[in-house]
Amino acid sequence: MNDFDDRIREIIGSDLYSRNIETIQPNIGLRCNNQCIHCHVKSSPERTEMMDWQIMQLILDVARRVQPKLVDITGGAPELNPLLRRFVAALKKDGQNVQVRTNLTVLLEPGMESIIEFYRDAEVKLVASLPCYLKKEVDFQRGVGVFEKSVRVLGELNRLGYGSDQRLILDLVYNPEDAFLPPKQASLEKEYREELSKNFGIAFNNLLTITNMPIGRFREMLKENGSFTEYQQLLKNSFNPETIETLMCRSQINIGWDGRMFDCDFNLAQGLSMSEGVPSHIRDFEPSLHCERRIVTGSHCFGCTAGHGSSCGGALIA
Repeated sequence: MNDFDDRIREIIGSDLYSRNIETIQPNIGLRCNNQCIHCHVKSSPERTEMMDWQIMQLILDVARRVQPKLVDITGGAPELNPLLRRFVAALKKDGQNVQVRTNLTVLLEPGMESIIEFYRDAEVKLVASLPCYLKKEVDFQRGVGVFEKSVRVLGELNRLGYGSDQRLILDLVYNPEDAFLPPKQASLEKEYREELSKNFGIAFNNLLTITNMPIGRFREMLKENGSFTEYQQLLKNSFNPETIETLMCRSQINIGWDGRMFDCDFNLAQGLSMSEGVPSHIRDFEPSLHCERRIVTGSHCFGCTAGHGSSCGGALIA
């Protein structure tokens, strides 16, 4: 029981339940070449947690049984798992629709010289983090020099067809640098498109706006500057009932690097396992239990229902 559960019950008269599994989201490792101030899973170059092939094989088996619309690979920086290419190739061989969440700068790291070509040849959809179209804001949030490197990689992706070829989708991700909600997604996308095209000749398909969850490193930052309580209250006060229908937890499962299952990547970060009676490890996956399970929630869930709503796929309401 928590404030979010109470709010949901007031509106729909019951707990929140999933309805199907349209997205399988494996988090294949917490190592990252960056150490962003907003990261909900606290990724960094020092993290060693990494998904092995045995867990990946279990995910392949589940994907064959469920036939999701999307396998959404995240991290950390997924590219730092040496098994990523093998995993993607196996998923594509099975006919799965695959996307990878990339921070862009990792594609300039040693050993990544051919990864972009691999993505292109496998027709992998890319979701790339670019929290602003201005250098100062990006470098503040993600580290000095990150904006310049990100623009360089985006240019290379464009050169190989990403953002223009309909088979090579390139979406960008915006998240606020501080304790406020994202603006309207469509309006901000227009700004991104104009500024990136005018200043750098960069093209992309869609902009996804994601609200910062008050967990992980962002929570620590809020606590340090004394704005955690105020931000949590902003999320609660901005609760939008229209978001409930399309909350991402209702149509996906998240699998951690060690095979444990969660309702979403934010619950993974919080260590909130699936509801009682539902197997918590991918080896025990059972469609009849996992497709219609009670969603485990916490106060951070107000982040997904605030304003225009938020999900790994962007705003929930136009």
